[in-house]
Amino acid sequence: MGSNFEDFVKSLEQLMSGCNCTTDVMATLGGYGDLAYRLDRQNGFSKPMLWIGIYIAIASRFCILPMGADLLHGLRTRKLWFPCRYFRLNAFSLCVIGVAMKLPVDLNNPMPGHVDKAAKFVSMAFMCTTMANLLPSLSTMDTNELVANIIALGVFTITVVVNICIQIKTGVLKYSNLTQLLSDDVGMYWYEEIHYSWVQIIYVVMLLMQLFIHICSSLAILKSKEMLESQYQAGHESCLKDQELQQQGRLSVEKLKQHVSNYWIMAATGSPQFMTACSATTSASGVICALSIVLLVFTMLILRPNIAKYDSDYKWSVSVILITQLTGIVLGSIAPISRCFASLGFKLSNKWIWSHIKVFKVERYWTEKLYDLKRSSIPFPFRCRNFKIVTRRFQKAVVVACKMIGLVPILFVIGVLYCFHCWKRLKAMLGASGILLGKRPEQLEQNKVLSRYVLQLQDDMELAERTLKAISKSVNRVIKKAERQQSNNLMKLLEKSRGFEGVGKYNNDHVPPLLAEEFLDCWSLPLVTLTTIAISLPNIQNHIVDSLLCSVSEGLVYAALVEESLNAMDDYLSIQKAAELSWRELKAHHKWLGNKLHKLLLKQIQQMRFFNGSGIRLKTWSLSMDIGGRGDDSIYKSISANSMYRITETIMLYHHANIEEVIQEELFEQLSSMISDILAACLTNLPRVIAIKCHTSVIEKREKSVYAAARLLGETTHIINSLEDRELPNLKPKELAFIDKWRAYFKHPFP
Repeated sequence: MGSNFEDFVKSLEQLMSGCNCTTDVMATLGGYGDLAYRLDRQNGFSKPMLWIGIYIAIASRFCILPMGADLLHGLRTRKLWFPCRYFRLNAFSLCVIGVAMKLPVDLNNPMPGHVDKAAKFVSMAFMCTTMANLLPSLSTMDTNELVANIIALGVFTITVVVNICIQIKTGVLKYSNLTQLLSDDVGMYWYEEIHYSWVQIIYVVMLLMQLFIHICSSLAILKSKEMLESQYQAGHESCLKDQELQQQGRLSVEKLKQHVSNYWIMAATGSPQFMTACSATTSASGVICALSIVLLVFTMLILRPNIAKYDSDYKWSVSVILITQLTGIVLGSIAPISRCFASLGFKLSNKWIWSHIKVFKVERYWTEKLYDLKRSSIPFPFRCRNFKIVTRRFQKAVVVACKMIGLVPILFVIGVLYCFHCWKRLKAMLGASGILLGKRPEQLEQNKVLSRYVLQLQDDMELAERTLKAISKSVNRVIKKAERQQSNNLMKLLEKSRGFEGVGKYNNDHVPPLLAEEFLDCWSLPLVTLTTIAISLPNIQNHIVDSLLCSVSEGLVYAALVEESLNAMDDYLSIQKAAELSWRELKAHHKWLGNKLHKLLLKQIQQMRFFNGSGIRLKTWSLSMDIGGRGDDSIYKSISANSMYRITETIMLYHHANIEEVIQEELFEQLSSMISDILAACLTNLPRVIAIKCHTSVIEKREKSVYAAARLLGETTHIINSLEDRELPNLKPKELAFIDKWRAYFKHPFP
């Protein structure tokens, strides 16, 4: 117990023992003692509140950091509608927001100081800001995830609102110290108390409106995705037809750039986040966020809090919360307010103006999902026709309210445009001459081609040419940036290849398999096996070996993409896995199936003859590995061992009839040439891989998929150009993806 309470008890005992008091007086003094005891105990219970305040500040920072990251990401990618990449509505974000909202939901801790009250109001504004930031992230979820997160957000928001309403009723925020009541002006005190109540009520309305906006946006997002999906499929079919027309000639880099640009336009304009950012609800959410800041500024001017003066149980941590969440409000309000003007990406015309002014016109995608639910077999919570009517009317009412709120930035834009128009007329009247820059015919034709792939929800909202141009430039920037990251080592290796004959030389059908089971082949496995043999040769300079390893490592990245996109059948998965494990072991430890390469060479070569001190004849490489054992990796070891056996036997058969002995350097060059030919044959499939990567059936992943295709195109531009003039085997396009088909084409008997 505190020393003050002990002094009080001693004084009370002396008073009660030293005076002849009545029973009522003694009872009253005893009551004061009980009250002092409870207050002393309460002070002890409230000691952890300081650490809880620090916990609140830390949780607030976990909200601020992803909001700041989204802000930087939007600026870096020049998307000033700031898509949600890091700060999204999920279980983690709801948890940290819940912790950050501890002050608004605190029902029984009085906040007597001005800085304490200010911190509580700042937390309410911080909640409005976070909800406004989270809105576009709703479009990144599938239906089940969206429903679950909206329900969770609704429960949390209603909990916060109910707690604030209870505090308004109990007046916990109006609590002040007796010293403040005696020192402050009484009239000013009552003015502040009335102001506090109204501020809380306004924040409650704002939070509820933000919740309604999220719910209505979710219903619109579900239907909008369906509409955008149908438009995307039409554009996808058009792209496929264009690609089929170009299949008579191979897809060049220029054709691939056009193909990627078409899908980039569809992915960007059909992005669920972009669609949500341009909606009336997002604009209204941004306006509410701005109004919450204005209200907070007005409240702070009245409170004039001194961060060094705090009177609540949170002590100095309340000042930390205040500063942290104020920073979050300033930083987090940029994105929502910027999204109010996201619709400026569309063509500014009379149609655009009237589509925003007609606030009572509710487009069908806002309510169509409710009609779909009505016609479906999914039961409503209440089997009542009136309930369904009320929900549709409520949805329309919220949309109309959002459109009316969204008129604020629209009217501002119209005013700016009118002033700009007047300025142009004034310049014309004063005789100022301007230079009209005409557009080049090829640019007009390019815009016309790209505009066919623009996806839009409303016919009267046409995408502006400047926006289309900006989107087109963005894909070109990605490609050019990736071009600076080309694989130079791989290009040097491919320069050794003059054709594709090495594909038919590395494996001889006359060599029986090592085991009874016959394995298929893939691109990466012979590359790994040939590289293992090449770098195991003695007397090869280290820098040459390292160069080969780097080149093959870069090539295997693209070979894996070819296999992933074109050889993704179950029969090939185990072979690809075996190649991956063997390469990982070779690159990291210079081992093959657990054996060091130089020891493996001495152990496995039964007969070796040296000529002139530098030549060898590789006669046999018999395997002593336990490839038939049991275990998770036994199948992969069997596949790798079988590949090693067949390739080494093929090499011996190829050199058996040679009169001259094989020089190590010559053998290394022959192996490198085969590796180069196989890589070249594999990488001729890159245009198809890029075309395939442009398309994905999941609408939320399209931007990421097209971005990967654009980067791949930039990284492999030189590779595609270097292989473009080579004559391909007379195979069907689908057969070119399989190394077995290439081997069958180049099949010829060894001498």
